[in-house]
Amino acid sequence: MNNSAHPPDDPQAELSRLLEATRDRGRPEAVAARHARGYRTARENLEDLCDPGSFVEYGQLAVAAQRQRRSLEDLRGSTPADGVITGLATINAERFGPAASQAAVIVYDYTVLAGTQGWFHHKKLDRILDVAERERLPVVMYTEGGGGRPGDTDVSTQIAGLDLPTFARWAGLAGRVPRIAVANGFCFAGNAALFGCADLRLATRSSWIGMAGPAMIEGGGLGRFEPTAIGPVDVQSRNGVIDRVCADEAEATVCARALLGYFQGAHARYDHADQAALAGLLPVDRRYSYHVRRVIDTLADSGTFMELGAGFGAAIVTGFIRIEGRPLGLLANDCRVLGGAIDANAAEKAARFLRLCSAHGVAVLTLCDTPGFMVGPDSEKQAAVRHMSDLFVAGARLEVPLVTIFLRKAYGLGAMAMAGGSFAEPVYAAAWPSGEFGGMGLEGAVRLGYRKELEAEGDPEKQERLFNSLLAGLYAKGRAIEAATHLEIDAVIDPADTRRLVSRAFAAAAG
Repeated sequence: MNNSAHPPDDPQAELSRLLEATRDRGRPEAVAARHARGYRTARENLEDLCDPGSFVEYGQLAVAAQRQRRSLEDLRGSTPADGVITGLATINAERFGPAASQAAVIVYDYTVLAGTQGWFHHKKLDRILDVAERERLPVVMYTEGGGGRPGDTDVSTQIAGLDLPTFARWAGLAGRVPRIAVANGFCFAGNAALFGCADLRLATRSSWIGMAGPAMIEGGGLGRFEPTAIGPVDVQSRNGVIDRVCADEAEATVCARALLGYFQGAHARYDHADQAALAGLLPVDRRYSYHVRRVIDTLADSGTFMELGAGFGAAIVTGFIRIEGRPLGLLANDCRVLGGAIDANAAEKAARFLRLCSAHGVAVLTLCDTPGFMVGPDSEKQAAVRHMSDLFVAGARLEVPLVTIFLRKAYGLGAMAMAGGSFAEPVYAAAWPSGEFGGMGLEGAVRLGYRKELEAEGDPEKQERLFNSLLAGLYAKGRAIEAATHLEIDAVIDPADTRRLVSRAFAAAAG
């Protein structure tokens, strides 16, 4: 196909026309179709994410590598930017300043060939990821799209095209710069691989994420499926693929900006709840559960708690908070799930989160209330040994300050893992007066350690009284005050002082 053209009479006018064709104003039909589905355009997401006027675009004039089958004008009109917008911008500069707010941005455009990945598309990705690596810039990527594109006929010097560096470059940024991915709509194959490699993964409720789309699944002889049957949000949030589910693209963008902020620095201004309320959040009776998220919200700067992975490994709460403006990673046991026992999924989630915080200099606060690791045959079927041991490895390799506050139960290996592997690991390890300590849960310790005595008591009522008496004795020995007396922890503190003491410990550790 002949795509030759005479030099334009007015190069500036031509440039303006070509650039306008890539923007929403120049594509009214594509924009209308997008809005009809209830979605935003790629450039609307871009504009909402970046600080006003800060975006510097790379590769805006690219088109799909299909000149052998379509005219250049057709490609410019229907494949602007080859389906992906890339560039540099500042995000949150008003709060953290321009130097701390530099970022690389990648936004897939589903209106262009269903957001598929083509020849020039990959060149754009490779270019911006190279810049991000060299300049140590965090990356925010919107990943909606259908994976690899088979129709780029201009490329005749490759067979499978599997020698491209995109996926290795993106994965290679792990631990070097923070990477946030946002999924909406269909996110399949290569797009899903990019999403899954990110450090923090956000998805809208109308998302479907899978390592293959319907065509590839059918082509592999695995049957015919509607795209909405592949990797829906309820599945991918329960299995840990999605870190946070958002209502729509607008909320996901707000979350992306907020998450990025935890890596950008401290807040100069903050509010917080009355700390006297903390003491009343735990029931007097140690057998009763409570809402640990209320403890977190009260302890943290107001409105700063952002939870991650709520639907997966729910026995541990993970997320970010701020205390006196300082960004912190948070781990907390949820006694309403498995009694706070750490199962394999919770251990996996916690280990991954510790590695993220360690890699990017975010100090960690843990709130411990656990009877230990979940045990039993069903637990072992989940590879408990592997995942729980990995939590020790992640704790041992922490390169940021760790503070542990024992709210109530601190038993066995699980409690040690919540403290980085040992009560001696945190820069400060303190308990509330409700804290209780032991090599294993008290009830189990009584049943195992005094089995003969209990079995020798034939009368059920007397057996129950003996059990309760022995339990009370172990509890008295394992109280927080006793643990502090024996220097197994650093202090027993008034809950109302927790915020102040945590802040001082982190400030001292930071030098």
